Amino acid sequence: MRQQDNVTPSAESLASAASKAAGSGGLPPVHLWDPPFCGDLDIRIARDGTWYYLGTPIGRAPLVRLFSTILKREGDRYFLVTPVEKVGITVDDAPFVAVDFTASGTGRDQVLTFETNVGDHAAAGSEHPIRVERDGETGEPAPYVMIRAGLEALIDRKSFYRMVDLGAHAEHAGAQWFGVWSGGVFWPIIPSSALE
Repeated sequence: MRQQDNVTPSAESLASAASKAAGSGGLPPVHLWDPPFCGDLDIRIARDGTWYYLGTPIGRAPLVRLFSTILKREGDRYFLVTPVEKVGITVDDAPFVAVDFTASGTGRDQVLTFETNVGDHAAAGSEHPIRVERDGETGEPAPYVMIRAGLEALIDRKSFYRMVDLGAHAEHAGAQWFGVWSGGVFWPIIPSSALE
């Protein structure tokens, strides 16, 4: 990949460009942007959702929110993009953390709407699926919900426990599973037999 003038943009210049791109206050159309790659920037999103720049936490929530709006995933890599530049960043797990949710309806009509640490909202359903991975050694669950354009949120522990309280048993892939309904879809968490 080529370096643009051998200069990696600073976080400040990206923030300025992102602010201009956001304009109306909605999400910028990052899916339409394919600017040249300008190198990697020392920005890291930790598993707990904390953003770091040069090893120091970014303490300004509006700046983190701004950066989150220009985040793009391509394959297994994450980038901050503007119409004129693209820089790689490091994401330890998922780029967002689902810190809360609201539930409306019951049973198959239930809808779980998640809120992330950066203020995004997503109603779990076919466009925003829930998945649960298990640690190979401990079996500890790691639940995720899709927020937008390939960007997931790790569902925090308190929200996961609340979600489990709303769970039910249903058939999935020819077996009985324990999971949750949202958006007309049953999202499996663990085989029912594993709870016996």
